[in-house]
Amino acid sequence: MTRNRDNLILYPRTMTDNNLRQLQGILGVTFSNIALLKEALTHSSYVNENPEAVSNERLEFVGDAVLQLILTEKLFHDYPSYAEGKLTQMRSRLVCRTSLASIARALGLGNYLFLGRGEAASGGKSKVVNLAGAIEAVFAAVYLDLDWQSTQGCILRIFNDELARLRGEQYSDDYKSRLQETMQRRLKTTPTYHIVAESGPSHHPQFVAEVMLDTTMLARGTGRSKKLAEAEAARLALEALGEETPPLP
Repeated sequence: MTRNRDNLILYPRTMTDNNLRQLQGILGVTFSNIALLKEALTHSSYVNENPEAVSNERLEFVGDAVLQLILTEKLFHDYPSYAEGKLTQMRSRLVCRTSLASIARALGLGNYLFLGRGEAASGGKSKVVNLAGAIEAVFAAVYLDLDWQSTQGCILRIFNDELARLRGEQYSDDYKSRLQETMQRRLKTTPTYHIVAESGPSHHPQFVAEVMLDTTMLARGTGRSKKLAEAEAARLALEALGEETPPLP
């Protein structure tokens, strides 16, 4: 570790040069103040070993507020008929620690964290708490370095798949309920669902579900979760029965 002429500690050159340019490409933004991005990636364990560095905890605080507001506005406009309680529930699913860590993992954010030696040795780059905190801090850094529009675009782009999955799940119960009502009305029986295949990486799985009437397969659907795959199967079964339904998002 070296110091610059202002006696401030310098981060490893291999990280601050090539890797941070790569991360900016992944985020789809370009920082004018790269120090903010470094701070967003700095875990407190690194500061314990390098006291001149600054941890990402304060940025995490700001990022949590920025993320909540942007997603709140998005849900408010996308679901105009939903009550406050339902919107709050949906937002909580998006910003919970597990969800944030999953998104950070998909971005490979753990590979860019500045960790103390002990934290790194204990698997710190893959810990849920570290990943969730880091991605909030990164969003804060984007907000403080750029502008609101850029921050909004960055966050909504990164959350695109999660928002699409959430939209799909809003339809899922309706499709399955409609199919059950249709089958009970026509045949006095109810369909059953079976997951018959799963593929893809853990952070982006793909499921295949079949909806059955006794031993007869009515339709087969795919989705990014078991629930969505079943919903798509129900939608296709309704379509086969002459019921008009919009496709899942």
